[in-house]
Amino acid sequence: MPATADTPLPPPRLNDCTLRDALRLRRSTRAFGPQPLSDQALSDLLWAACGVNRADTAGRTAPSARHWQEIDVYAALRGGLYRYEPATHALRRVIDADLRALSGEQDFVGAAPLNLVYVADLSRVDAGDEQERRFYTAADAGFIAQNVYLCCAAIGLVTVVCGLVDRRRLAAAMGLRAEQRVLLAQTIGHPP
Repeated sequence: MPATADTPLPPPRLNDCTLRDALRLRRSTRAFGPQPLSDQALSDLLWAACGVNRADTAGRTAPSARHWQEIDVYAALRGGLYRYEPATHALRRVIDADLRALSGEQDFVGAAPLNLVYVADLSRVDAGDEQERRFYTAADAGFIAQNVYLCCAAIGLVTVVCGLVDRRRLAAAMGLRAEQRVLLAQTIGHPP
């Protein structure tokens, strides 16, 4: 990816995999082939995660409590860290460093071609109760992660959600603001 402000992604593909097939094929994997993902696969994954599927309302592929759309999806790649911009279906470079190894405590995360990091921006959440904010942001991140699982199954990739993340260390490396919270990471790649 070039170091421009926004890098457009190719339009997402909709393939012929049925929902039933994707559910049958959905699984967690902790072994990944080393080859990088194509721009098309990255496009498909990010659009499935939380892309705009209803332009008239800016509705997204994943539900969001009270339409807060508070979860930002970051793509940690060998070439740097990018934030997915759903409205333009593009990547915005955030950091030039390779942060893949920081997105989980298991050995495989640093070698996999892609780690998605789900970050809640609490400035978009108007719930006053801390427990309610945690509940809704966790649920919203879970919806996005499941969309990614199903997309991976549909396009022949493998994935696993990583809950074991040093969130403070990763947030510092990502340069997150105080109102942003790392919730989960998801490792993605080709089957070994």
